Amino acid sequence: MLDYFFTPRSIAVLGASNDPLKLGYEVFKNLKEYGGKVYPVNIKDEVVQGVKAYKNVKNIPEDVDLAVIIVPKRFVKQALIDCGEKGVKGAIIITAGFGEMGEEGKREERELVEIAHKYGMRIIGPNCVGVMDTHSNMNATFIMNAKKGSVAFISQSGALGAGIVYKTIKEDIGFSKFISVGNMADVDFADLMEYLAEDNNSKSIALYIEGIKNGKKFMEIAKKVSKKKPIITL
Repeated sequence: MLDYFFTPRSIAVLGASNDPLKLGYEVFKNLKEYGGKVYPVNIKDEVVQGVKAYKNVKNIPEDVDLAVIIVPKRFVKQALIDCGEKGVKGAIIITAGFGEMGEEGKREERELVEIAHKYGMRIIGPNCVGVMDTHSNMNATFIMNAKKGSVAFISQSGALGAGIVYKTIKEDIGFSKFISVGNMADVDFADLMEYLAEDNNSKSIALYIEGIKNGKKFMEIAKKVSKKKPIITL
């Protein structure tokens, strides 16, 4: 199951920042409103937005379910290794510059997946906006909180996904979950549909798709899930 992406007991934000111009500032600010424990990881600052910071995720004294990684690309690999050694279950990699940049980026992306699976960890991303669960009040993104609703929205495009969230806020329309999958190096549409099929807060599933790597897997899961709840694809 992928519960640790939506209702984690504890979250580490690698790249949490005091600088309002950085994405790490917005993500950590959003997550401070979450009911679970949230730990900032910053190699320079001892305190981030009023919360004690740690120089490495491995220095956090308690277990960490979910890591949100927003460090510069050159540090992502080591950050993921550190998360694996810490026993983190899931990682949302917001950092871009991987598979979308060409063959070398795709190779680096595959390496991230190999590292994650070595430690039994799953990845959403890289190159994504993040994940939001309105029912648990967890917003691991750098955008505004969506309104609470019953539609789970999965978007391959971060820009379009964020735009739709902003539009629905103005129109007073809500989502149960918003998931920006980015490059889908690991967790993909099929994995998420299978999870959402059992999510009582999600009565229907909306997908914005730009491309699918494993069409057979997608169709098999979609056929099974559509017997339980509607799936809308764009």
